[in-house]
Amino acid sequence: MLAIRAEEKGGPEVLKAVEVETPTPGAGQVLVRHAAVGLNFIDTYHRSGLYPVPFPAVLGREAAGTVEAVGDGVTRFKIGDRVAYSGSAGAYQEANVVAETGLVRVPDDIPLDLAAAALLKGMTAEFLVRRCYVLKAGDTCLIHAAAGGVGQILVQWAKAIGATIVATAGGAEKLAIAKGLGADHLIDYGTEDVAARVMEITGGKGVAVAYDAVGAATFEATLASLGRRGLFVCFGNASGPAPPFSPLRLLKNSLYMTRPTLVDYVSTPEELDESAGALFEMIASGKVKITIGQRFALKDARLAHEALESRATTGSTVLVP
Repeated sequence: MLAIRAEEKGGPEVLKAVEVETPTPGAGQVLVRHAAVGLNFIDTYHRSGLYPVPFPAVLGREAAGTVEAVGDGVTRFKIGDRVAYSGSAGAYQEANVVAETGLVRVPDDIPLDLAAAALLKGMTAEFLVRRCYVLKAGDTCLIHAAAGGVGQILVQWAKAIGATIVATAGGAEKLAIAKGLGADHLIDYGTEDVAARVMEITGGKGVAVAYDAVGAATFEATLASLGRRGLFVCFGNASGPAPPFSPLRLLKNSLYMTRPTLVDYVSTPEELDESAGALFEMIASGKVKITIGQRFALKDARLAHEALESRATTGSTVLVP
């Protein structure tokens, strides 16, 4: 079967199409035949070596499809079930073996490509607004990269909660996307002083929470945009990792900062089912709409990485086997 493998760490050029044997599930494992594979920024971090993985490596951590075979002792799923996963390595191939504890059932009214596009990003948005910080109606939040995959879901979920949303993006086209999803205030972080605009919008109070997946390029602006006892949620590195800094910088306004990762919020099957269930419920209700902005053939994963890293994508991107 076709797989996309990074032979060594580096740029998109290290991704190669190879033929590999279809794996056989062991005890407690399930073989999932992929309908679609989700593309995420974390894939580029693994490929570049920012997040170390052993090479050569089949990249990708998110996909959806149907159960083709089950190993001994599997009780949660059976052959033919519609399933999705996020966090299990080796998604950039036509099928993958996944521990049954890492799979979720996809409701019949959710298309499989939508599940592949939404699961990692949507569960990330879920824990950010429901658990990392309990976003409440009336809170003002700052959402960077609001036209991106996680950003679009965050804007919609925050809107459904009743928060006031200050959204940033690069350029008029992406800002228009954020506005269409419900953002109340728009800032072009390529041409405007983000912190100054946030203070103007909030009457000098700053925001209660800032969701920053951009990293280095927005770090200073995010820190300066927070209000008293505000929370800086640094959950991505699209422009490179945030710089080291002294905790004394949090002294002004008694700020908080966290660098969360999804795995610690879905560490048990119960947490995983709860997070995915909340996401699928929001999608089914129409409160969150998932936009698949780009589709690439699995064999063209290199092109997909180039588009993602050049910020040429909007919404979610899937690879189709």
